[in-house]
Amino acid sequence: MQVSIRRYLTPWRHPPTGRSQDRRVSLLSLRSAAGQVFLLQVLIVVLLVVAAVVAMVLQASRDALQQARRESVVAAESFANAPGVAQAFRSPDPSAVLQPRAEAARKRTGVDFVVAISTEGIRYTYPYPEEIGKKFVGTIEPALEGRTVVEQAGGPPLPTGDGTAVQAVVPVTDARGTVVGLVSAGITAKNVFERWLPQLWITLGAGAAALALATVGTTLVARRLRRQTHGLAPVELARMYEHHDAVLHAVREGVLITDADGRLLLANDEARQLLDLPAEAQGRPVRELRLPEQITRLLTSQEVVTDGLHVAGDRLLSVNKRPTFPHASGDGSVVTLRDTTELAALSGRAEVARERLKLLYASGVGIGTTLDVRRTAQELAEVAVPQFADVVTVDLLEAVLRGWEPTTEGWRQLRRAAIGGEQQGMPVYPLGEVIAFLPGTPQMRTLQQGRGVLEADLRNARGWQQQDPDRARQALERGMHSLVTVPLQARGVSLGLANFYRTGDSPAFEPEDLSLAEELAARAAVALDNARRFTREHTMAVTLQRSLLPRGQPEQDALEVAWRYLPAVAGVGGDWFDVIPLPGARVALVMGDVVGHGLHAAATMGRLRTAVHTFSTLDLPVDEVLGHLDDLVVRMDKDESTGDAPDGHEGEGVTGATCLYAIYDPVAGTCTMARAGHPDPAVVGPDGTVAFADVQASAPLGLGGHPFETAEVNLPEGSQLVLYTDGLVEDRTRDLDVGLDALRRALAESGAGGRTPEDVCQVVIDALGPARPSDDIALLVARTRLFPRSHVAEWDVPSDHAVVPSVRAQCREQLSEWGLEDIAFTTELIISELVTNAIRYGTPPVKARLLCGRCLICEVSDGSSTLPRLRRATTTDEGGRGLFLVAQFAQRWGTRYTTRGKVIWAEQTPHDGASAETAHTPVDVLLEQFGDSAL
Repeated sequence: MQVSIRRYLTPWRHPPTGRSQDRRVSLLSLRSAAGQVFLLQVLIVVLLVVAAVVAMVLQASRDALQQARRESVVAAESFANAPGVAQAFRSPDPSAVLQPRAEAARKRTGVDFVVAISTEGIRYTYPYPEEIGKKFVGTIEPALEGRTVVEQAGGPPLPTGDGTAVQAVVPVTDARGTVVGLVSAGITAKNVFERWLPQLWITLGAGAAALALATVGTTLVARRLRRQTHGLAPVELARMYEHHDAVLHAVREGVLITDADGRLLLANDEARQLLDLPAEAQGRPVRELRLPEQITRLLTSQEVVTDGLHVAGDRLLSVNKRPTFPHASGDGSVVTLRDTTELAALSGRAEVARERLKLLYASGVGIGTTLDVRRTAQELAEVAVPQFADVVTVDLLEAVLRGWEPTTEGWRQLRRAAIGGEQQGMPVYPLGEVIAFLPGTPQMRTLQQGRGVLEADLRNARGWQQQDPDRARQALERGMHSLVTVPLQARGVSLGLANFYRTGDSPAFEPEDLSLAEELAARAAVALDNARRFTREHTMAVTLQRSLLPRGQPEQDALEVAWRYLPAVAGVGGDWFDVIPLPGARVALVMGDVVGHGLHAAATMGRLRTAVHTFSTLDLPVDEVLGHLDDLVVRMDKDESTGDAPDGHEGEGVTGATCLYAIYDPVAGTCTMARAGHPDPAVVGPDGTVAFADVQASAPLGLGGHPFETAEVNLPEGSQLVLYTDGLVEDRTRDLDVGLDALRRALAESGAGGRTPEDVCQVVIDALGPARPSDDIALLVARTRLFPRSHVAEWDVPSDHAVVPSVRAQCREQLSEWGLEDIAFTTELIISELVTNAIRYGTPPVKARLLCGRCLICEVSDGSSTLPRLRRATTTDEGGRGLFLVAQFAQRWGTRYTTRGKVIWAEQTPHDGASAETAHTPVDVLLEQFGDSAL
């Protein structure tokens, strides 16, 4: 408003002294003759320039298009007739041959593109490789008939930009004249029209120069006219005064003008109303108007005021004061007045609303940053202090802290989960304490009613004081005076409550504060419920997965084993491992990782682990085990994608896994392994050297139809085999190669060769395990042992039944050396039956082997792949009872295939009372039981 007033007042006093810039504007005004002449000159110059540009553009465009047509045809014909082009079209991969030649031709000829096209209209070349293989945009039918086509067409982007292209399409013929392909070359419209751009700039420059000359000439003429007319015309002066008067009396802002002597020269209607001026005030000295002392001093002084606040009666006025002519001394001043009484009240309420909005925004950002129940409760307490309350406490149901579903029975006892604010000296219940609120307390009332309770003055809150009289008395003495307690409700169920206290000089809570507290609690309750549900699901998944993982080490002689499993913080995954004893003192090591997280991944892991145990029981080779697992994952995938799973089912249609399966033979000291998309195992030699086993990587499980490569590694005694999942060596901040290098350094620096597997596990986890893993981590370390040669006895058995007694005698002598006379009879019987069956039904070579370790293992191998079958023999059969006897005397027996045939094995536990008792069971009794029809 002040700028508008000054604009109207300045010409009124001193019109000739206006600024030069304002004078130039008025000189070229369209109301003056000079301005009208100048406008006419501008129109003439513009018309001439436009006509010249149009003529030049039309002529240049026609010439440019003709030249573009010629250049396109020449470029296309040259490339089409180049040596080897026709043969390239008939090559197995035309794009590989023609793409570099087309790009080279494009750069040499200066055209924008050279494209080789099949007779079906498919691009073989293009400046952008991603456009190769797509349909050519243009007419190719005449070219297929042997003619040249020149046209304008659009197409994909080019290095020179988008636009319509002038392109020529020519045929490529072989020696017999057959069209084997097409070549198109062209220039975009942008490049065509660039040829007349230099002429355009010359024409525009000439027009600009003409306009500049017209401006200078008109300005010189206008200045001369102004000096002759001595300023404005009478009509313009009259109109200026009319506008001046209309503005002064229409604006909702008071305007006062005083002279240097303090006399009031002008006061508009708004100023008269705000200051209650008399009708004859204009022209009188300001000191005679009986205005408030502040206003009188302001009007009579020479000071400059900006947005000053002054009281006039019951009004609060915003005052601005400026001299009328800052460059002239001794002149008067202009004062503007605005009534801000209502604005001040509104500003106060707006400031309160703004602070509340800021608090709600902070709650939306600061509450629920994690899925931890206690942390979320603490975030609520921290957000509300000190903007809303001085002390905040959050009490939650025990079920909520544990992730269970909350119930009304839990209201009887709540646990203090968070405290915020200056709690030193305040007698509040400490963190973790269980609180039983009485029925009359505000806390119990808010839980029962489901809405907040306001206690503006705690001195009158009897229910609050009865909860703990001593604590309440101390709180009042230390300045705690006001309370708002609100329930934390989500999905219609109370999870706990939040208590907001004010202390000291803070104002008491008002009813409006209650609604704000309820809004804060509602936002926090949603985050708390999400954290509670996550806690429940995470606990369930961890419990399920831990129940599916090995709980103890199986009894075996081949390996000393230790492991670690760390579940992910954000959600349990599907990592698993296993140690499975196999016949022949061998041990299978398994490490796997199911894609995804949560209960679905844990359940899938359990199914795969069970399947691995089943396949291991069959004693299949490592590649066949992975092959069967691959088939199982494919079937699971199909069941997930085509079954009756509900919408939104976790992991729907997505089941994949990686797996490493290894079998260690302590007798031979070798480890046979295969991996399906799993990281390479690390091998630590007895001397501490670290290397990664070179096992050929195969496709992950679930892709189907891919073979699995096996590798055999010799492991000296004392070597350590380290199996792990990718969560140990790879995360969002670390690449796989970096993680593998870190694992190698940790194993080398820790001296893993001389440490126990348990120590190695701890060293690796301390070095590589993150504090809050984003993915599951499984680690398995196995130190190898070799079966003592003194505990291995092996014989080659000729294919003659007469040698069976000698084999039994050798077996008896070996058992005597080992001190196993108590099971010598049963062992002789077992090995006799197995050798007899191998000679009778198998093929050479036949071998027998005894392994004495944790148990006594009898093995008989032959070159046949026919499996023995346990059957029921009748009383008249001469044979068929041998395997029955083996099954009765041995604790376990079975068959496994080898690369050279099969092995039939049986296990016995030495010095076992049950076995000894069975060993002395009469054979006739067993045979009678076998022939019993009741069996």
